[in-house]
Amino acid sequence: MAPQLRTLEAREWDTWYRTLERAFGGPPTPPEARGLWQSLTEHDRSVGAWDGDECVGTSGAFSLRLSVPGAALVDTAGVTRVSVAATHRRRGLMTTMMRRQLDDVRQRGEPLAALVASEPDIYGRFGYGMATQQLSTTIDTARVRLEVPADTGADGVRLRYADPVAALTACEAVYAGQVTGRPGMPARPRGWERLAVLAPQGGGDGGSPLQCVVAERDGETVGYARFHNTPQWDVSGARGMIVLRDLEAGDPGGYAALWRFLFEIDLTSTLVAQNRPVDDAWQHLVSDVRRCERQLRDGLFVRLVDVGAALEARAYRTPVEVVFEVDDAFCPWNEGRWRLVGDAHGASCTRTRAPADVTLPVRTLACAYLGGVSLTALARAGLAGELKGGTLARASSAFGNEAAPWLPHSF
Repeated sequence: MAPQLRTLEAREWDTWYRTLERAFGGPPTPPEARGLWQSLTEHDRSVGAWDGDECVGTSGAFSLRLSVPGAALVDTAGVTRVSVAATHRRRGLMTTMMRRQLDDVRQRGEPLAALVASEPDIYGRFGYGMATQQLSTTIDTARVRLEVPADTGADGVRLRYADPVAALTACEAVYAGQVTGRPGMPARPRGWERLAVLAPQGGGDGGSPLQCVVAERDGETVGYARFHNTPQWDVSGARGMIVLRDLEAGDPGGYAALWRFLFEIDLTSTLVAQNRPVDDAWQHLVSDVRRCERQLRDGLFVRLVDVGAALEARAYRTPVEVVFEVDDAFCPWNEGRWRLVGDAHGASCTRTRAPADVTLPVRTLACAYLGGVSLTALARAGLAGELKGGTLARASSAFGNEAAPWLPHSF
């Protein structure tokens, strides 16, 4: 018999989570983190696949609100905890779970689903497209200076060490203030702020416990940085490494002051940041960007569950009027022609029988949705077709956004 899917019951959580851990490999989740994830689990949005008494598949979702262009927050299913036991691969179990989940998301009225992919090639067939990227860097701070312009206000910022847990409320307020300014950032539900301080000792590299420095102006917290300090020594002396976990600031002065601090920590010569926005401003403040090893990787994958509602939920950088013909075999309710009319103040997107201007699969719309991937670039890859001259370029400009979209953490 095929494995049976059922909604997760609280008493089954440990078995369900062990199935997930086995599928991903590695050591067990530390008890504190495990307990927090258990408390954050939405059982009515979590599914187990059972072969008799054995759990052989898992999937779940968090009820998130995701920032989109136009400073709006959109109800989004944060897809998570997806796994299939190695003994039950190639039986269609993943497809069955994705089918059930997207039907549920639609019934809940959420226009979007989003996920961080363990293997990116899995999710394209379900209509997910890579909508954000993340920048990682390793900087030789012994040879690279951070030059802060005098008019940023950085010199008026006070930096102080703070206990990471005690500073959570102030730091979370800074984070919340940044969300609507950058698409892809989730407004964190209550309890999620605790995930930021569950770092292992030294980020797993034998370094310091998590450290936190807050930036203050006139007694108000305007930014923070959380990091590990990993000491290293060789015959030439101290060559320690700073591993940045996260950094947010509400103004250029606080931002510059925090980055300058990280560059100048005594007994260190390397700064590592593993997930930053692709347009992060430090790249324009360093003396030698070539000595800042930079890499890009995929970030958030987005799925338009309701094309009309999703396109109406965001604003557009320039006025746009375009008819899309959408191909969506996995969610056929999206198939057909949609007339999008929008500008910086809002949009409408409705069914139409008018001739199509642009044809594209729903995955292409997902890639472009947060404004980080241009429709013209996707068309050059053969992922969109223009039927009416000039409409693709105009739509591409409208979908763009001032700030690059970015997901600051997994879920």
